[in-house]
Order: sequence, then structure tokens, then C-alpha cells
Amino acid sequence: MRIHILGICGTFMAGIALIARSLGHTVTGSDKNVYPPMSTLLEKENIQVIEGYDPSQLTTAPDLVIIGNAMSRGNPCVEYILNNNIPYISAPQWLHDNVLKDRWVIAVAGTHGKTTTAGMVNWILEQSNYQQGFIIGGVPGNFDISARLGEGNFFVIEADEYDCSFFDKRSKFMHYCPKTLILNNLEYDHADIFDDLNAIQKQFHHLVRLVPSKGLIISPQDDINLKQVLAKGCWSEQINTESATGWDAKKVSNDASHFTVYFNNEIVGEVKYSLVGEHNMHNALMAIAAARNVGITVKDACNALSSFHNAKRRLELYAQIDSIELYDDFAHHPTAILATLEALRSKVGSNKRILAVLEPRSNTMKLGVSKDEIAPSLGRADEVFIYQPEHLPWLVSDVVDECIQPAHWSGDLDLLVEMIVKTLKPNDVILVMSNGGFGGIHQKIIDKLAKNND
Repeated sequence: MRIHILGICGTFMAGIALIARSLGHTVTGSDKNVYPPMSTLLEKENIQVIEGYDPSQLTTAPDLVIIGNAMSRGNPCVEYILNNNIPYISAPQWLHDNVLKDRWVIAVAGTHGKTTTAGMVNWILEQSNYQQGFIIGGVPGNFDISARLGEGNFFVIEADEYDCSFFDKRSKFMHYCPKTLILNNLEYDHADIFDDLNAIQKQFHHLVRLVPSKGLIISPQDDINLKQVLAKGCWSEQINTESATGWDAKKVSNDASHFTVYFNNEIVGEVKYSLVGEHNMHNALMAIAAARNVGITVKDACNALSSFHNAKRRLELYAQIDSIELYDDFAHHPTAILATLEALRSKVGSNKRILAVLEPRSNTMKLGVSKDEIAPSLGRADEVFIYQPEHLPWLVSDVVDECIQPAHWSGDLDLLVEMIVKTLKPNDVILVMSNGGFGGIHQKIIDKLAKNND
């Protein structure tokens, strides 16, 4: 078939393009913003990408259009497709119909840690030569692609609760039909499409309904929101983590880069790897439990994790300028901010100062739903700098006023950079947090430091 993809430069949509290409289809696509890394990845795969949504790209009608969830009514291509009766489908539905329905799907769902945990499962299977397919919402650290068809029976997928398309408002994961399901955690998020926590729990309950009775659901013992979901009905085998009667992990090193794995209260493995933070230790525990469910020993899973590298922007050391370290993280929610800062604190110790730099950019943060939780989540930082985006409907100065440590804000990015650099002392650690590009603030800080050092 000749398939055209609207919104092709998103990580998930680019992954769909790669898989469709692997199935032998001719694939083209378009996007409003064509930029690396996905644009270069698609170019490398000889997939033509058109900038913008001029309907002329559809005048020679493709056999099928896969429409991304960023497309809405009023989009010129969407209107042309509807007016001219061109066949269309959502990406999750296409993935199910053409790939997942014949595979053992290992899905990773939850508010936090999906990309990391899915990456861990994927690497464990890779090291065990499972030849699995995968699609992950970020380029996994051990791979140079975000998706592949694979040749084996297994398929690893990051199971996002966001909606599918303008015509299918169910969560994406409703099309994945997993046999092994990881439920990492659950909090209120995506305030732009979910009215409240109950609305998200309803989607998760529908996901649980899809897991076969011979399937497995892995969830943490102490997550009350997930407990409520599972209490609505569960027809599959269940196993808990952080539980004496299931899986557990205990730190050996303070930063949790070395920990022991327990099953039914007995030591069954040990992990030493490059990641830090208790949240990643729990992610790894989930991955080990899922791997065991598909026939991989705990020992082999632990060994595989020793060479695991996380996806970009997960507490990534972006640059070192003399004695100053600059880290980058995707933190998009107060819980993620707190976990990242706790992990970084455990890594650098109590003698180094951490300067937290935050852009409230995710839809939930923009809407101010979690505004009151931001200042407490920044508690492990020594100094705080918050950017006031132009169209943010609330004032970040309110958060600054609630911070217990010195805190600053600005709506001028260059001025914010100046404030950060002026405050810096030798051996300081800067942590930049945003789920976007943050106006290139990382390079601005580096350039400003270099200029000051001249």
C-alpha cells in the first residue's frame, strides 16, 4: 500500500512509519514542525516528509492515511480526507490490526517511568536474543531507532493513556491488547483531555479488561489509585512489587545504582548499572518481573540491565563546564520533579549545590492543576529558577513565593540564564527540567559560562 502519515515527526508516529516501511509499504508523511531527531531518522530511512498540511500532498490519493492525535478538525489535510472519502485510521488501531494482534504484547502503562521501563524490558529481551519488535516514546539508549517490527513473537510497547485521534477518544493503549501488562503507577495527568482522576482510572480499568486470564498484570503494592482500578475487576494473574509476597528491591548503594532483587522474600538477583534513583530501581524491578513472565531468568535479566543505557533526557549529563555539571531531564509533573531531584541528590551527595531550572510546559502544568505541588517537589534543590512562558495562564511567582529555598523567576529566557550563571559557584550542579526544548537554555547557559570565563 501507499500510506501517508499526518504528524509523522512525533516519536510514536515516526515509529509507526518505520514499522509500516518494514512491512513493505511505501510511506510518506507530513508535519507542521519538521526537526531532528525524527526528521533525520526518517530521512535516513528514505521516508519523504513534507512540511505543513497543504492538501495538495493528498491530490494523488494514498491508499490509506494514518492520522496522528495532534491533528484536529479544521486541519486542511483532515478536511480534504473527509471531503474526498480517502480511507483513514488512527495509529494505535493500525498498529493493532497489522502487527500486535499476532504477537505477545508486553505493555508498560502508568503516569511515570513508561519510557525507561519499556526500554529496560526491551533491552533484557534483546540481550536474550528474543528478536522482539518494539515501539517506545523516545529513542532507547541502547538503540538508534525508536521502533522496529522485529521477527520474534514478542512486542514491547510504551502504553500511553493519551487519546488516539480526533475521531477515537479512547486511550491509545486500548488497541494494544497486552498479555503482560506493567502498571507502573497512576496519578492525575493530561488535564487537557481528562476531567479528573476517575476519568483516567476508567481508561485503565478498560485496559485491564483486555488482558487475557492467562496473562499477567504487574503493579506496585502501595499505589492506591491502581488498587482502585484493579478493585473494579481483574480477570488475570496479578503480582505486586514492593511486596513481601511478590517482588521487592533493596538498595546496596545510596544512589540505588546497586541493589538486590527479592522474590517471595528471598534474594534472587543483583543489579549494578549506570542509572540512579529509587524510582529507577522500581522501574527495573517491574522490567525484571515482566521478563521472567516471558521466560527469562532473573539472573539473565539482572545481567542485561548492567549494560542498559536510558533514553535521552532522563537525568542525562548534558555538559560539564570546568567543575560545573549540567543535567537535562524530561520532568513534566511534580512527582517526576521530586523523583529526579531525589535521584540527583543521592548521586552528587549533600556537599554539592543543586540549582533546579524549571519550565512548566506539560499540558497539566500549563493548566495549573498541579501548581500547588510544584514548590514542595523542588524541596531537594538548593536554589530554584522558574521560567514564565508567555501564554501560561498562571503566575510562576506564586510557586517561587512558596519555595523554602532561594527562588527566582523571569519571563525573559536570557535574563533567567543571566540569573543562573551569576549565582553559580564552583562544583555546582544545574538540573534543567522541561518536556520541550526550553528555548535552547542548555546551550545558552554553556555559552554564557564560556563568555564569562574568557
